[in-house]
Amino acid sequence: MTGDVPLRPRRPAPGAAGPLPRPVAWRGVLRCALATVGMLRRGDIRWPRGSVGRRIRFADGSTGRVYRETAAVRGASDPCVLVVSFRLRAVRGRGHLWFRRESILNTPLFVGFPGFASKLWLAHDERRRYRGFYEWDGAERAEHYARSLWRVLELVSEPGSIDYRVLPGLRRDEVLADPAVLEGCDPPEPDAWWRPVVAA
Repeated sequence: MTGDVPLRPRRPAPGAAGPLPRPVAWRGVLRCALATVGMLRRGDIRWPRGSVGRRIRFADGSTGRVYRETAAVRGASDPCVLVVSFRLRAVRGRGHLWFRRESILNTPLFVGFPGFASKLWLAHDERRRYRGFYEWDGAERAEHYARSLWRVLELVSEPGSIDYRVLPGLRRDEVLADPAVLEGCDPPEPDAWWRPVVAA
């Protein structure tokens, strides 16, 4: 359950919760990559298969299929859900297949960030929008990661297509098992791209 933590999905706004300054973001990405090396050596990263193939329908009518899952051995003591979306620039047709195959090479860009617990990689939906559906340890850590990741994504994404939401006090599997737990979210977004309504 959500406990006493309020549900407050956060929307990035220019000058408020948009991307971090480039030097700050890229230093974070470099530290992440170095931390990932240590995690790989210790065997702290897993690629479970249980969620691969699941289809998640969102409140805006779009559907994403899980094509990969990445998880850290450590869990989340202060869980939150983070949902990130973007549209790749100039990628069409079989280019999406190529991207899904090579995207595993992007793993060092996120698993070493403080608080990472797990990620579901969702293939592009009907609007060519990719999503990452994460569980994170700590909402502030999740937001810091999303604002750092923005600087990486802007290199390959359509302008204006990057967005994210942080949902404090929730576990990823809890949300997917019962999307009704999001009904108290503030602000309400009934047709939200980030809000799952069915996961099968």
